[in-house]
Amino acid sequence: MNTTMNTSLQIADIRLPVNSLEAYVHYVNQIPMLTPEEEHELAVRLQKNNELAAAKRLILAHLRYVVRVSKGYMGYGLPLADLVQEGNIGLMKAVKRFNPDMGVRLVTFAMHWIKAEIHEYILRNWRIVKVATTKSQRKLFFNLRNLKKRLGWMTQQEVNEIASDLGVKPETVREMEMRLATSDASFDGYNDHDDDELSFAPAGFLEDTRYNPAQELEKADWAEQSSDMLHHAIKQLDERSQEIIRYRWLDENKLTLQELADKYSISAERVRQLEKNAMNKLRAAVEKAA
Repeated sequence: MNTTMNTSLQIADIRLPVNSLEAYVHYVNQIPMLTPEEEHELAVRLQKNNELAAAKRLILAHLRYVVRVSKGYMGYGLPLADLVQEGNIGLMKAVKRFNPDMGVRLVTFAMHWIKAEIHEYILRNWRIVKVATTKSQRKLFFNLRNLKKRLGWMTQQEVNEIASDLGVKPETVREMEMRLATSDASFDGYNDHDDDELSFAPAGFLEDTRYNPAQELEKADWAEQSSDMLHHAIKQLDERSQEIIRYRWLDENKLTLQELADKYSISAERVRQLEKNAMNKLRAAVEKAA
C-alpha cells in the first residue's frame, strides 16, 4: 500500500458500539485475542507493507487491555469513557512504533504508551490549574495517593520515606501533598445570591480602587477647573475667532473650513490660519493660568 502508517491509523475503520460504555466494554471483550505467532505475523506485515488490515487487527485485539488500564484511574473524578478514549490513542501510537523483532509482546510494549496518554489527559483535566509540571511532580502525582498510609497530613518521617522511594526531595513531596489537598474555587463565588459564600471568595479580599472618593473628587475638581480656564481663555479672543473655535471644536454639528470660508467671505486657508492663531492663544492662556 502507498499510504503511510500514520495515515493508516488515523483512517482505520474500527466500528464499535457508541450508544453506551457497557456495550463497548462487552464488545471489545468478545474480540478474539491473538496468539504470539499471529501477532508477530501481523506486526511484520504492518512494518514492511504499512498494511491497514494488520494495524486494525492489532488494535482491536488489544482494546480490552485499554479498558482494564483505564479502570485503574477512575479515582481521579474523570469519565471512564474519556480515559478509555485517551488510552486508545496511546494504543494506536504503540502499534505504529512496535517492532516485532524486539522479542516482547505488543501488550507489554503498549502499556507505556497507553498509560502515558491517560496520565497526560488526567494532568490536563484534573484541575483548572495544572497540578504537576516537572518530572518529579508528575511522578509524585500518580504515586502519592497509594503511598500515603492515612487520610491526614503525613509526618516528616513519612515524607522522607516517600521522597527516598521516588528519588525526589522531601520539599517536593510536601508541596505535592498540599496541592492534592486543595480544590478549585470560583474566584468570585459560585452563587451570586449567597452573600456568606461570596464573602469567602478570593475576589472578596481584593481592594476595590475603582471608586476612591479622594481620587474621584480630585478628578471632578480638575475637570471643573480646566473647563473654567478654557472658557475664560476663549472670552479673551475676538468675536470671529471665538466663533471659529466654537464651530470647529465645540458645536455638535461642526463646520468645515470651506463652510466657514463661505460664511465669512474669506479663503479656507485664511480660516485655517485664524483657527491656528486662536488655538495658540488658548494654549498660552491655559498654561499661564495653570
